[in-house]
Amino acid sequence: MTDEKAYLIKVEGLVQGVGFRPFVYRLARHHGIGGWVENRNDGVLIRVQGHPVSLESFVTALQREAPPASSILSLNITEDKADHAHGFFIRKSENTSDEITEISPDIAVCEDCLLDMKVQPDRLDYPFINCTNCGPRFTIIRDLPYDRDKTTMEPFTMCEHCSKEYSDIMDRRFHAQPVACTVCGPHYELRMQSRTERGIHRILTRVCRLLEQGGIIAMKGLGGFHMACDAANEKAVSRLREMKNRDGKPFAVMFRSLGDLREYAFTGTEEESLLQSWKRPIVILKEKRKLAHSVSNGFATVGAMLPYMPFHYLLFEHLRLPVIVLTSGNISDEPIVTDDDEAVTKLAPISDALLVYNRKIFNRTDDSVVMVVNNRERLIRRSRGYVPAPVRMNLDVDGILAAGAELVNCHCVGKGTQAFLSQHIGDLKNLETLDFYAESIAHFTKLFRITPSLVAADMHPDYLSTRYTAELGLPVISVQHHHAHIASCMAEHGLDEQVIGVALDGTGLGDDGCIWGGEFMLCDLAGYQRVMHFAYVPMPGGDKAIEEPWRMALSWLYKTFGSAVLDMKLPFLSGIDKKDVMTVLQMIDKKINSPMTSSTGRLFDAVSALLNLCTHAAFHAEAPMRLEDIMDHDSESGYPFVMDTAIHFEEMFKAIVRDMKEGIRPSVIAARFHHTIINIILAAVQATAERHQLNKVVLSGGSFQNRVLLGKVEERLSRNGFDVRTHSRVPSNDGGIALGQLAVAAKKRSLSCV
Repeated sequence: MTDEKAYLIKVEGLVQGVGFRPFVYRLARHHGIGGWVENRNDGVLIRVQGHPVSLESFVTALQREAPPASSILSLNITEDKADHAHGFFIRKSENTSDEITEISPDIAVCEDCLLDMKVQPDRLDYPFINCTNCGPRFTIIRDLPYDRDKTTMEPFTMCEHCSKEYSDIMDRRFHAQPVACTVCGPHYELRMQSRTERGIHRILTRVCRLLEQGGIIAMKGLGGFHMACDAANEKAVSRLREMKNRDGKPFAVMFRSLGDLREYAFTGTEEESLLQSWKRPIVILKEKRKLAHSVSNGFATVGAMLPYMPFHYLLFEHLRLPVIVLTSGNISDEPIVTDDDEAVTKLAPISDALLVYNRKIFNRTDDSVVMVVNNRERLIRRSRGYVPAPVRMNLDVDGILAAGAELVNCHCVGKGTQAFLSQHIGDLKNLETLDFYAESIAHFTKLFRITPSLVAADMHPDYLSTRYTAELGLPVISVQHHHAHIASCMAEHGLDEQVIGVALDGTGLGDDGCIWGGEFMLCDLAGYQRVMHFAYVPMPGGDKAIEEPWRMALSWLYKTFGSAVLDMKLPFLSGIDKKDVMTVLQMIDKKINSPMTSSTGRLFDAVSALLNLCTHAAFHAEAPMRLEDIMDHDSESGYPFVMDTAIHFEEMFKAIVRDMKEGIRPSVIAARFHHTIINIILAAVQATAERHQLNKVVLSGGSFQNRVLLGKVEERLSRNGFDVRTHSRVPSNDGGIALGQLAVAAKKRSLSCV
């Protein structure tokens, strides 16, 4: 023993709920060293003792061979006094302090469990099979440390067989908290008007028959209910749209396999990697073969995913269909349903059958949505599979609650130097979503042991998120919307310096009381200077102009041509009542409910409506999406513009109208418009960089969800020598804005500004 050494190793990161302790145990046994490992609130603590060479090999393997879903943030190694340690064992979890460790997101079922589902007697076709490498995590956890009695698996007492696996350190299900089988675990039940089916094979037979015959099924998933139907059956998909009250937004679909998916969509290496990853997000892909028209409603893209629950695999084994619609189980604009009783009330009346199971969902999560631009993953909706993984900060963010924005809301809480961005909440437009918002904040503050002492909120006083925080009785830092956008991207990249910020989106209250959204700024985390912006134009009707993009087209044309616009006989106005047209012009002239805006989103709306692509939007950002969708990718010329302290678009609109009169295809005009915006960004950044001697550029805002805009701007700025930072792990839309609010508040607090 005189040659032996002993180490205490503190491991921080995503190391609970991912099979880390069994991995450590097997690794220690392999290297012939003694000691123990235990879960704590703040991570995993390991004590190892053995020959120094063996210890060094152990530490190296600990980092290189860690379980695939784990993520080691830090290893803190201190030497301990060697003793008479014999063997290696797992100690009971300790609740040692208010410090916390990372909590695993939900993990798609692994290949080993899919195989077990076909050979293990108590798990034959068992739809809740899981192990330390897969299964529900965040959706079932109520508190830390991550043990069974702190999850919604608590009511299910393990049978002798499961208990043996759970206790066997060499078993893949050792301390897998959701471990269960047909004898002791949760079970499904299919409820229909006339009968209730039980038993997985009877349920699968009935579900398949209903889907193949054009039926709609409401089925309970990992983080909430889904609505499913045959994605190739136009009648079924149209009926689902009607029942959900969802007029235009595309539906997500699930394919049986990657091979089936490849028949319907184009995929690259990065897309296929994401589709098959343990996170299993919805990936936006270019369509190759048409599904039912109402799936994507005319868009040339499809939001596709692969099976991630055992039930999904069982379903496709029996189903003759290669693809189904699998969309959020809710009524339009309400949160996804998680409770069985609520599903009976809200989803049963709009479906042909209700598929439930008797394990509760504690944390509601929608499916995450991503796209790939310039070979990088770009999150659009961050939820299942990604939450609650934190963003590492270079600031003390402890005790800060960031409220987020009004649309596609996420909130964010700070613990030490970790920022925990919530799952997708949705648009804070109704009581149901506001209740979910408050519920999620309560869950996060409890789970991560946070007592908020400071709040960061959008400066818009009418946002429900801002109003909510005002009632907490805590100090509040108001953060300008677009400053928060830039700060969110800076936080993602660990930046704390002055940068050129380009914030392009749909809305956000500015310092001058106008609606901003086309902004070029000098930014650091503590503040900003607006150096250039898109020229102001009236937004007649306020938010009504978002629902009716023709209003923005008319506003820009009126600014460009004056009253002559009425004699131009433009096609997009042919379907608009002349009284409405005159009312809008009067609103502009008399400045009645026509706030001035520099919004990029409203500019895209105007061009989309002018081309008669979308005069009335059925869902948020439909007009810009349709403009991007039709563009001719072979056309790269742009339109003229004027740039001083503002960017003026009158010459562009004159050129667009001229092109229209000359019969230029809308696809070419759409391309020329996109390249105009790209040219403007490059010119504005170059001018700002020369004036202020800066080289680092940060791009953020919802308009950078446009693949062409993001991809081309990133490429051209980089090619011109700029250090460009864009979003990848956090959405560029308002779903990421709470992170920016948190960073700004933390920086101001550190400077004693609050």
